[in-house]
Amino acid sequence: MKTMLKGIAASDGVACGRVYRLDEPDLHVSQQTITDLDYELNRFHQALEATVSEIETIKTRVNKNLGADRAQVFIAQMAMLKDQDLVGDVETRIREQHVNAEFAVALVSSTVEDELAELADNPYLQDRLTNWQTVAKRLTAHLLGVTLPDLALVNDPVIVVTHDLIASEAVAVNPKQVLGFVTDAGGRTSHSSILARSLNIPAVVGTQAATHELADGDLIVINGTQGNVMVGPTADEVTAARQTMAQRVKNQRRLKRLTHYETVSQDGVGVTLAANMGTVTDLPRVMASGAEGIGLLRTEFLYLDAQHLPTEDEQFAIYRQVLETLGSRPVVIRTLDVGGDKTLPYRPSQSEANPFMGARAIRQSLAHQQVFRSQLRALIRASAFGHLSIMFPMIATLDELRQAKAIYDDERSKLTAKRVPMGKIAVGMMVEVPAAALLADRFANEVDFMSIGTNDLIGYTLAADRTNQNVAYLYQPYHPAILRLIDNVISAGHAAGIPVAMCGEMAGDPIALPLLLGMGLDEFSMAPGSILKTRQRISQLDAHELASLAETTVNSASTSQEVVTMVQAAVPGVLK
Repeated sequence: MKTMLKGIAASDGVACGRVYRLDEPDLHVSQQTITDLDYELNRFHQALEATVSEIETIKTRVNKNLGADRAQVFIAQMAMLKDQDLVGDVETRIREQHVNAEFAVALVSSTVEDELAELADNPYLQDRLTNWQTVAKRLTAHLLGVTLPDLALVNDPVIVVTHDLIASEAVAVNPKQVLGFVTDAGGRTSHSSILARSLNIPAVVGTQAATHELADGDLIVINGTQGNVMVGPTADEVTAARQTMAQRVKNQRRLKRLTHYETVSQDGVGVTLAANMGTVTDLPRVMASGAEGIGLLRTEFLYLDAQHLPTEDEQFAIYRQVLETLGSRPVVIRTLDVGGDKTLPYRPSQSEANPFMGARAIRQSLAHQQVFRSQLRALIRASAFGHLSIMFPMIATLDELRQAKAIYDDERSKLTAKRVPMGKIAVGMMVEVPAAALLADRFANEVDFMSIGTNDLIGYTLAADRTNQNVAYLYQPYHPAILRLIDNVISAGHAAGIPVAMCGEMAGDPIALPLLLGMGLDEFSMAPGSILKTRQRISQLDAHELASLAETTVNSASTSQEVVTMVQAAVPGVLK
């Protein structure tokens, strides 16, 4: 029987395939008394061999799909499974305490965690703890006879269904095998949505019920443009969906011819199309996307993927790699933006009643200057290897901006005194707090560029948490108040003679595109998968004609729907 689930349209396109549920099974273990110790030891060693084989497979696939750097962790995990001390500890528990193998693994894990908890400042030991926890979980799953879902082990094309996709799961996504995403939680700016757009695969998020309604192997059709999931489609509906998928592939091949073209409107107005980048593993996609630079490199991955604060040299190596890869193309790197929904597991943080308006982003950096200075030194040193701009996130006051710039100037002066090679660096800020957008004319006189972060700007302006399903209807990028703020920032930047970019998800939105072009936005930074389609759309638009459309929506529209209606009437063909 066919049913329909409704969610949020997160990434355009249609996908038809079987469900792959990404939810962890129950790995709870209980103690059992064992009489046949040889049998139990043999059972443990069989699980050990199966775990080694599984991790070897994952390592090979991650190495092929994501690169050798990402595969290194699996080498460490395999070495741990062959560590005679740890393996011997499990064997001793089985022999001496006559307990079942999975309980013995749990006992050893508890001991390891207790010992290393007192050495939280030792990066090597913290990495070892994390690897052991991962290994122990896989061992336990084999002993219990249950399967741990793992995207790196997917062999056939599937549609991933999960409550919400977390960063540690996302790194294993292979776009050749993952046809699309469906999640219970999230919105257009959630991690799952951004990842889907980056990979250019369809996604429907915020269904609230997908994991309750869908089972492994169910055949579904998802429409990431309309935001719905068809369960149990008819043969004709499956055929139609697959024809749409095939046509999408043909269209994407056609768009490839635009990869090395400049981005110019129909009437000759040139703009820059840049890519947003979440981790260094995105580099191949960015380089193949047709991006004219990187408009936002989120440095959080260096901190969130590690088990310790990354050192200055570790950061320098990554920044240098990115800059050298991009060559003459500009790279905008945002300083650390943690807090809110992004916390560092190895650094204690105070509980906050409203973390999204608490100690996050530049506030964290100014409060923890040792971390901030280390990052700035790494960035300044890396600037010798490319075209670097540094951007400070969540600036709300001129005092914050001036303090951040003073710290940057201090570190640059120190490195200059030591004759450290460095390049010319532009220093800018993100405009994502309404106060900064309203006073953009003041800020514009103190920076080299501004970049509008619409994800937070929309949320703060409309007092709507984009991750909260209860208020998702209030997260409106086309709201006239948002358009007025954006227009104000662009006008202020141009009056001060500096470029204005946008690195929020709105930059790749087809409805917003004509308005932003009409307002005179200089740079659009978006998911790599959106760049070629956006380049094609811009080539069909007349920027000068759109200036009047933008002015009308900013000054006359009262609701989001009115804005959408105006845009659809003005440029209907471009939005397809």
